[in-house]
Amino acid sequence: MTTTQEKTRCTISGRVQGVCFRAATQEQAVRLGVTGYARNLRDGRVEVLACGPPEAVAQLREWLHEGPPAATVESVACEPADDPAPAEFSVG
Repeated sequence: MTTTQEKTRCTISGRVQGVCFRAATQEQAVRLGVTGYARNLRDGRVEVLACGPPEAVAQLREWLHEGPPAATVESVACEPADDPAPAEFSVG
């Protein structure tokens, strides 16, 4: 039996750098069993690749709209991703 995996890439805009957004995203992802990464983009946004069971990825996507307490999320744009699924969730 194969497990369905979803891969989604999201870009998050707002006050999302310098507020522990990536580390908090990693904590949420690990808690949910999602692999991928969170990294800062040069334009001030954060990019997140989330890979895992569809319901877990959906929960992480929902959390991205709030982020950690110090963040102010203005928008979250997600699209399907074709990236290979990483073995763990990393912060870059």
